[in-house]
Amino acid sequence: MDFITAIKTALTKYFDFNGRARRSEYWWFALCNAIIGCIPYVQVVSVLLIIPGLAVAVRRLHDTGRSGWWLLLALVPLVQLILIWWYIQDSEAGTNKWGANPKA
Repeated sequence: MDFITAIKTALTKYFDFNGRARRSEYWWFALCNAIIGCIPYVQVVSVLLIIPGLAVAVRRLHDTGRSGWWLLLALVPLVQLILIWWYIQDSEAGTNKWGANPKA
């Protein structure tokens, strides 16, 4: 998935916390948020991207076979590294309880 497609997908699934998201979708959207957060006077847009950011993070956890509730680990300092490890892992093969593998 390329940069533009990943952003479009994340924004069209603004409130969609169901399903699965590929690594590329998550990381391209995270990069977009980081770039927008660094630009003065555009940082207000970052506030609008909180919900789709959470949604794509939950869908990414679903893709690795974990519940979205694990996202609460982000509230604990240093334990956030576990989330990053899960985000970089490959998709769970086949279909899991959150849907079919998006790579298929």
